[in-house]
Amino acid sequence: MKRTILFSFTLIIAMALAVGCCDCRKRSKLEKPLVGTEWQLVQIMGREVTATDDSYTIIFHDNGTATGAGDCNRFTATFTVNESRALAIENLGSTRRLCPNFEAEAEYYDMLEGVTHYEMDADNMLLLSNGTLVGIMHAVAE
Repeated sequence: MKRTILFSFTLIIAMALAVGCCDCRKRSKLEKPLVGTEWQLVQIMGREVTATDDSYTIIFHDNGTATGAGDCNRFTATFTVNESRALAIENLGSTRRLCPNFEAEAEYYDMLEGVTHYEMDADNMLLLSNGTLVGIMHAVAE
């Protein structure tokens, strides 16, 4: 009797793990890769962002550089990332065109430089600074 109960319990645990792993595989297939995907800002510091097709973007390249755009300026930066999704964006430099939305662009650049790690949720990238959500970026359709 004890063996039957133990076997049943083990079988239930194994089935639960299998179902959980199935969900993990599905989720990982939906996730866009950090590198090579064009990301566009949709939320910063809890506020929705209205962006044009080519504003508030970033692309991480496999050589450790990132390029993108603010409201009206283009930027380059370097980045480091590891397998635990720690992310550091540094050495951000941009063109110096006078933008009507300069404060929003400066906030975007500051947010990027303050990121410490990221999480993926399907085609959204959640940017975090020491555990606090500071931005959400959405993968741009190819």
